[in-house]
Amino acid sequence: MDLLNTLVEKGLRRELPTREEALAVLATSDDELLDVVAAAGKVRRQWFGRRVKLNYLVNLKSGLCPEDCSYCSQRLGSKAEILKYTWLKPDEASQAAAAGVAGGAKRVCLVASGRGPTDRDVERVGRTIEAIKEQNEGVEVCACLGLLSDGQAERLREAGADAYNHNLNTSEGTYGEITTTHTYADRVDTVQKAHAAGLSACSGLIAGMGETDEDLVDVVYALRELGSDSVPVNFLIPFEGTPLAKEWNLTPQRCLRILAMVRFVCPDVEVRIAGGREVHLRSMQPLALNIANSIFLGDYLTSEGQAGKADLEMIADAGFVVEGTDTPTLPRHRADAVEAAAAAPAGCGSHAAAGCGSHAAAGCGSHAGEGGGCGPCGGHTVPEAPAVTEARTDLVAVRRRGAGTDLAPNA
Repeated sequence: MDLLNTLVEKGLRRELPTREEALAVLATSDDELLDVVAAAGKVRRQWFGRRVKLNYLVNLKSGLCPEDCSYCSQRLGSKAEILKYTWLKPDEASQAAAAGVAGGAKRVCLVASGRGPTDRDVERVGRTIEAIKEQNEGVEVCACLGLLSDGQAERLREAGADAYNHNLNTSEGTYGEITTTHTYADRVDTVQKAHAAGLSACSGLIAGMGETDEDLVDVVYALRELGSDSVPVNFLIPFEGTPLAKEWNLTPQRCLRILAMVRFVCPDVEVRIAGGREVHLRSMQPLALNIANSIFLGDYLTSEGQAGKADLEMIADAGFVVEGTDTPTLPRHRADAVEAAAAAPAGCGSHAAAGCGSHAAAGCGSHAGEGGGCGPCGGHTVPEAPAVTEARTDLVAVRRRGAGTDLAPNA
């Protein structure tokens, strides 16, 4: 296909595709799917070889969140039967992190429910970061604590944080339909605060919430414009007890097309298959490794993932290798930019050079991560996903191990 040849050439040059080209990837047929995966794989191998980065989630504080994000099992009013607990102590969190590091995880992601941290919370997480780094040489730590206030990103960096995660989730144009207790602009502001503090920005999306192809392209273009170094691609896990419990819009084939589109738009960033891969990709997970270069090992925040041992076997069977702590994840040109920003005085870095392109005209609006607002571009007819009339609750396993139980995570 001329389209795929063009996208490969642009990806190898780190050149931004047009919106029409990005939309066309999402509109390809199942007959073309393996060609799409192969093309995205060429770009992936150019910048990341056959390495797979393992990330491990530690849920520092679960449930009881005052925000109303429709997709979240921890949201205000959620009836999902998840574990709820307050802050883990630093030694408890460090012990949980050690389980992931022992399984090969290179990055530990510390996550806490809530609108955003207090200064006391930041101090608590800072002590946790220090404890983890003292016991695990070379491990990266990413914090995900919600909306940041002025100065908090700098304090996290001083404590040893390497990155900060705050997803844009969906396009600016549809953000108000998903969440009403904060805005798209609030999320963009937090990503920018992380950048300015010299933290590597981790920001991604959630697919499967009823969005259009245009919404998906909008948010990915916005993420590129923001200069996100890591883009987690989540596939909605429709928890019973949340407003999106009946949203079963994804097929394994559509998930692969979405991942490929992200790879073409952000060719040299860490593309991570995040929440929902087991539920929606199912037996096609190994194929997705040809597009993405990063996954979470084991469980997620409130749902069970594939067993960590099965993840490692899948990576080896697919012909990939686990990335070690002594190997930089990002290509040299991006790693240099991240290191320069981290070495700069707090508040002076913005990863301007690190962004996988900063084509001002390419972003569709200024949706702090959700880039949107543009109408349909191009004449490609987008096929609708097959209708699913009944929720597949049998595919969603609520996490019942880890903090608050006698069972270790990923047992």
